[in-house]
Amino acid sequence: MHTSRWCGGGPVRASSADVSSPLEQVFLAAHDDLPREAPGSEETTALLLRLAGDLPERPRIVDIGCGTGPSTLPLAAATGGEVVAVDLHEPFLQRLRTRAAVSGLGERVRPLVAAMDDLPLPDGEADLVWSEGAAYVMGFDAALAGWRRLLAPGGTLVLTEAEWTTATPSPGARAFWDANYPAMRTTADNVAAAQRAGYTVQAVYLLPVGRLLPPAGLPARHPAGGRPRPGGAGRGGPGDRGA
Repeated sequence: MHTSRWCGGGPVRASSADVSSPLEQVFLAAHDDLPREAPGSEETTALLLRLAGDLPERPRIVDIGCGTGPSTLPLAAATGGEVVAVDLHEPFLQRLRTRAAVSGLGERVRPLVAAMDDLPLPDGEADLVWSEGAAYVMGFDAALAGWRRLLAPGGTLVLTEAEWTTATPSPGARAFWDANYPAMRTTADNVAAAQRAGYTVQAVYLLPVGRLLPPAGLPARHPAGGRPRPGGAGRGGPGDRGA
């Protein structure tokens, strides 16, 4: 499975059912009108797509936790495939519909309001399952297990995850992440977890520091010290890949 590594705040969208909680409202307000809802860029999306390897001519793609579509639209444009764009927040999907129509991709992008841990999609639906900056909501291991059924034979999973890049983070960084995302691990630990889940890991990638930072004028959301890193790729079971 491919994972690219990323750094952000804690898993504030912790419960798929808790969409009207004060914490959820704060999260959504903080992301309102941002160019993207997770670290990364169109360039890193393109790089991860290359790492994913060969795909069918018009692949079936599921983009989980798509937000307003910063990965959805480049994926549709680059592959010529159709994308089911999944998010639980309808206003994000409304913006995605508008952006897709303006980009001429409206017929190949299908927004779907759904929880990532309860996807109303059939088994074998996707040649490519994609998730940038969202898998932590349900947890890395749960995402690996829960999304594998979506993959067609030979399908690929590409996702990003917050990871430790040092064995000795600063006390402040350790305290912050232990409180907000205690399940965060190293790249090696996540690769091993993917392999145990039946994936063949074919690539990992560390998101550049510049892509971890918020847009100009916005405060960074991680403390100095230990910096989590995004990244990885592999196949689940015979013919299934994770990127």
